[in-house]
Amino acid sequence: MQIGISSTLPPQNLHVKFRQPSPLNGSSIELTRQHLSSLENLIRKTNRPCPEPVTKRPIINDSIIENKGKGLLEGFKLFRIWPGTKDAEEISPRHMNRLKRLLSMTMEYSPRNDLGSRWREYHGCNDWSGLLDPLDENLRRELVRYGEFIQAAYHSFHSDPAMSTNTDGAPLQRHVALPDRYYKVTKSLYATSSIGLPEWVDNMAPNLGWMTQRSSWFGFVAVCDDKREIKRMGRRDIVIVLRGTATCMEWAENLRVRLVSDPKSDDPTQKVECGFLCLHKTRGAHVPSLAESVVEEVKRLTELYKSETLSITITGHSLGAALSLLVADEISSCAPRVPPIAVFSFGGPRVGNKGFIDRLERKNVKVLRIVNDQDLITKIPGAFMSERSKQQQQRRNDVLKRVFDTIDNNNMWTYSHVRIELRLDIKMSPYLKSDADVACCHDLETYLHLLDGYLSSNCPFRSNAKRSLVKLVRDHRSNMKQLYTRKALSLNLERDRLKVPTPSCLPSPSS
Repeated sequence: MQIGISSTLPPQNLHVKFRQPSPLNGSSIELTRQHLSSLENLIRKTNRPCPEPVTKRPIINDSIIENKGKGLLEGFKLFRIWPGTKDAEEISPRHMNRLKRLLSMTMEYSPRNDLGSRWREYHGCNDWSGLLDPLDENLRRELVRYGEFIQAAYHSFHSDPAMSTNTDGAPLQRHVALPDRYYKVTKSLYATSSIGLPEWVDNMAPNLGWMTQRSSWFGFVAVCDDKREIKRMGRRDIVIVLRGTATCMEWAENLRVRLVSDPKSDDPTQKVECGFLCLHKTRGAHVPSLAESVVEEVKRLTELYKSETLSITITGHSLGAALSLLVADEISSCAPRVPPIAVFSFGGPRVGNKGFIDRLERKNVKVLRIVNDQDLITKIPGAFMSERSKQQQQRRNDVLKRVFDTIDNNNMWTYSHVRIELRLDIKMSPYLKSDADVACCHDLETYLHLLDGYLSSNCPFRSNAKRSLVKLVRDHRSNMKQLYTRKALSLNLERDRLKVPTPSCLPSPSS
């Protein structure tokens, strides 16, 4: 016998007579109603949609880390032993939707917190103590912003590499599309090589004359010019931005790695790389030297805004990172009262010996080196022994410290790095191959990608990083994991790239 029960009929309105005793009703109608009511509730429960499982996400340093331990095997993180398990998780719809967003051209800017009460701390007054490991989210945003200033310098140079001059030979002011609308460019900077190539080289390749020109546009000086942004940052910021190597003459100077004494210094033990010093000090036919231009503009701006709280931030990549230290050393003593100076360098080589580094520290110049552990450029020019090895040996024996100091001050091949660094690792990126080539490891966009995802030295890549992957896929596709390059093609990235021009400066990260 079958009994039809409506899912909308209340149990108390059911009046059913059974011809034979039923195990559902027992000996009383009341018991039958209770059983039917339970059956009705069961039917309603089975008709409800299943709720989606809720995944708890632990919070580390105000950033959310995805919990991949959905099962017992994943809880033990066996994907580190069997990569296929991790790949299965990464090709899930959730990860593919996230990848689609990261491959989008849509700009996503992060909100900026008020730094007014702590700006000196973020500017390095305490050597960024407690801000680097784990990385403070406000400091991350500031570093990425300065990195995007360098990208703007690269874009401006490659848009018009030849130095445009007016009728009397003086260079014309160059337009720079800044990624931050709160700043305005006040001066263009030029660097001049101390060596030149024969004229017949230019005659053989007239269209590539900019590759052999001695003087090249190298960066700019900009100043924050928005009242609300000045209030948010706690001061008016003057930023000096320097790009990396681009011309043959600049490469030639990079190879002049002999340490020489700085003519400005009375201490012969303070030495810097010959090529870097020449680019910094050499005057061009129609332009002053980089050192002269920077000093002149810093003096003008500090006098113009002398009634306000000021800071000077110098940032550069590769060769620009090396010249940033020389610029900081130059302007630190250009006036009786110079605003606090901080240098944020990306992928910079060694610049001088220990005597030069000690001089910067005595002048209270704060330097933070952002370093990719796989970047070869940060390990040159040559050194007698790596900094890490020297520190380990010096802890074991104080006598060795005096030996290393003697070598540092007298050996022309002994270079030293500034001691404060933020060390990144390309192996932490879920998108890049761990054996990426030298160009990818040194590329500025790789640095900004790693910086955007960095939480701390013992944490994985942050799951809520929002920096676009478009430029990495376009410029370094062979260095990206095949899982993502295949998905990028399926998302028609190439078609979108042809239709929509790639922005020169990619968006800042969101927390």
